[in-house]
Amino acid sequence: MKIPESYLHVSISKQQLKFINKDQLDKTYPVSTAKNGAGEAMGSECTPTGWHKIRAKIGDTQPLNAVFIGRRPTGEIYTPALNQEYPQRDWVLSRVMWLGGLEAGKNRYGSVDSTWRYIYIHGCPDELMTGTPESHGCIRMKNKDIIELFNNVTIGLTVLIDS
Repeated sequence: MKIPESYLHVSISKQQLKFINKDQLDKTYPVSTAKNGAGEAMGSECTPTGWHKIRAKIGDTQPLNAVFIGRRPTGEIYTPALNQEYPQRDWVLSRVMWLGGLEAGKNRYGSVDSTWRYIYIHGCPDELMTGTPESHGCIRMKNKDIIELFNNVTIGLTVLIDS
């Protein structure tokens, strides 16, 4: 695929996301990718690689630390006390950008489809952002960072995820 003039570049090895806007580095953010590493298989809890696009942006009117389950806001606001009450939750907070794979057989269609694996770029409890891979496949960001990025990208923007 030809590299577009504006895209997001997620580096699994560096645990960072770069926003390239009009061929210029706009911003770099720390992220947390999958604890299980890179991979595309359904059920692997790995972060898929290759070219994707932002297929949906969810949560634009929600407050900082709003809690989402199944891409729907619950009405809760994340706090450490809420975490103690629900320690098993995989926290999806503030904003959600749902990814869709663009490479047939690699991250699109069948058992490798990133959309049907529910792969997102999303906020998480800031204390989980330790610079290490810890997610279940998604790309986690600090809450203020995901809101800033969400407000500056459009649906359809391409995303390159590599190791």
